[in-house]
Amino acid sequence: MRLPDLEAWAIFATVAEHRSFTAAADSLGLSKATVSKAVSRLEADLGQSLFHRTSRRLALTEAGRPLAEHAAQILATAQAAEEAARDGAAAPAGRIRLAAPMTFGVSNVAPLLSDFLAAHPGIEIELHLSDARVDIVAEGFDVALRIAELPDSSLRARRLCAIQSHLVAAPAYLARAGTPTHPGQLGDHALLGYTNVTGPWRFRGPGGAEVSVKAQGPLAANSGDALMPALVAGLGIARLPAFILGDTLASGAVVELLPEWRPAPIGLHLLTPPSPLRPARVEALIAFLAERLHD
Repeated sequence: MRLPDLEAWAIFATVAEHRSFTAAADSLGLSKATVSKAVSRLEADLGQSLFHRTSRRLALTEAGRPLAEHAAQILATAQAAEEAARDGAAAPAGRIRLAAPMTFGVSNVAPLLSDFLAAHPGIEIELHLSDARVDIVAEGFDVALRIAELPDSSLRARRLCAIQSHLVAAPAYLARAGTPTHPGQLGDHALLGYTNVTGPWRFRGPGGAEVSVKAQGPLAANSGDALMPALVAGLGIARLPAFILGDTLASGAVVELLPEWRPAPIGLHLLTPPSPLRPARVEALIAFLAERLHD
């Protein structure tokens, strides 16, 4: 049996991550020539080019793109195995890269981290907040929190809790456009779309009846916060989670619509790369977040 060239796969993963032979060599502490030879060796073994090389840029080929994902998984699994072996003899330590949605991260995740760090003084956390859907393998994250209906994925996913959304509008909008009395009427209204939650708006009402509505209107954004000024100004109806709406409901700046028709809840999920091996520091953070965010 011919063993795979694991060193070449690891070097290829690093070059693909940095999109540069020079940057990969600096990251690995190797010479550029060593890095280039390893990639060329792997290309020869596979019988196909992995990169388009020009004097100004380096890009993955069509064949190289899916192989880069496999290479990243190979490297992550090997690193996790080494770290797991070291962690068995010491308290959890090292850096964790954690990704979370912007508003939820500020309001619900960041306030928890001081307790975790106080309990684990050897751990450092790099918190990345963005409403963009990050590729946790390609971008090197250890853990990601995602609020969504998850498609099939090779990632390891754990549902922590349901996130309930509210259908709301400003009184000024309702005075101008009328108040819908059934979800089926929403197609005649201006709807403000939160693009991080894809697909139609789904509602469940009396007797278990279900209605789906396609969201169309003057504004769509991948940040719920970006919809708030238009919502309060009366430009349309929005479906947003409570942590984004904040106190606008209590203040009367917006009112809830169709209370007997509940928007389908979406889930808060905790995602990790597909490797079954995780360092002790990552396992500690997962257990902490699962306990603190279960409701």
